[in-house]
Amino acid sequence: MSPDHFTVGPAGRALLDDLGISLPGVLRRARLPAVVYGQRTVELDTAQFYAFWRALDEEAADGLLPIRVGQALRPEIFDPPLFSAFCSPDLTVAAARLATYKKLIGPLRLEVDTNRGDMTIAMLWPDPGNAPPALMLMELIFWVALARIATRTGVRPLRFAAPVETTPAQATAYREYLGAPIEHAPVPAVTFSRTDAERPFLTANDRMWEYFEPALRQRLTAFEAEPSNAELVRQALLRMLPAGSAGVDVVAAELAVSVRTLQRRLRHEGTSFQAVLRDTREALARHYLSTSRMSAGEISYLLGYDDTNSFYRAFHAWTGRTPDQVRMGPVP
Repeated sequence: MSPDHFTVGPAGRALLDDLGISLPGVLRRARLPAVVYGQRTVELDTAQFYAFWRALDEEAADGLLPIRVGQALRPEIFDPPLFSAFCSPDLTVAAARLATYKKLIGPLRLEVDTNRGDMTIAMLWPDPGNAPPALMLMELIFWVALARIATRTGVRPLRFAAPVETTPAQATAYREYLGAPIEHAPVPAVTFSRTDAERPFLTANDRMWEYFEPALRQRLTAFEAEPSNAELVRQALLRMLPAGSAGVDVVAAELAVSVRTLQRRLRHEGTSFQAVLRDTREALARHYLSTSRMSAGEISYLLGYDDTNSFYRAFHAWTGRTPDQVRMGPVP
């Protein structure tokens, strides 16, 4: 699993059942396989996650879907990171825990600010221009619903802001549910008073948190230790180059992502597919020249070149020398 992937368990299926939304219908709209939100944990990337939420919004055909999700939320819809929030002693601790572990279950980074006494939770989405509005509102409303369920009080946020447009009827409904209007702002954020942020959770459970925290920490360590996308491409090329497969489309298919997604991930790591391909070919060429007696033509074939001359030109561009010169050893 790369840092642009995260796991999705079966908990979402119960939520969809509660909402009366057809899972097969959502998956068809999103063009996702039927195993998503099935009986096992699966992996989605950001584009697939966004596609799922757009399809869910379309399938529900309800401009107030985020409110319905907030109303359907309950502690027994089990997912370890979310369950850890309910186990927290208050909203401040819940926010700190989810800021740490949220990346395991979604492409969202949380920033929690308590410097001014009140608590603001800001939400940083990857590719925010493509983040579905219903998803952004749902994530914000989650915090209001969490505070109300866990404290058994009608907590109202001081501020609720998101880069979304609403109809007058929707704006009225959200104001009635939240107790505050939706402000238009570039970064989604919700602010609670210090009193509400520190209000004791009646769902607090230290023993359950002590039970789940080691597993969550282990999952997070494994998540952050995953190989980079550049390394995944390099590993794929090592397998595929001898078969003559060196195109970005073939490698993307091997890694089960779109070409656009793969290129975006590599850009985020400061590289490109062509750069990884070049470096991999050069490393392999040097390895073959120093450890084997293969001819330049044979090496050219193993590196996925159409002809030997292309290999010679590329190798000279990499090293300033010819393959024969490198094979003979260092320049005196």
